[in-house]
Amino acid sequence: MIRLQIQSDVQESALDIIRSAITAETSRLEFGLKATDRHLRAFEERYHVTSEAFLRDFVAEDLADGDREYICWAGELKLRERIAAQLETLKNIQYAS
Repeated sequence: MIRLQIQSDVQESALDIIRSAITAETSRLEFGLKATDRHLRAFEERYHVTSEAFLRDFVAEDLADGDREYICWAGELKLRERIAAQLETLKNIQYAS
């Protein structure tokens, strides 16, 4: 849990601005997560394998476009991991006044 305490001469205004910014960032991350999931599903459907199996069992030579496609798939997985962690952090913020 993250406890966020705001101190300002105009506290209500500052708190509203921060909440709004965090809500906007949460929405942006959720949109990014959906896009990343679509990209991952495309790879999984193309090769009929889960992303977990891809990471465990595949090498670039196993893919039609070799290194480029391997890097894209692995990169999408890393991006998804990073977005999910950031999203979880933001969703766990509690505001204290």
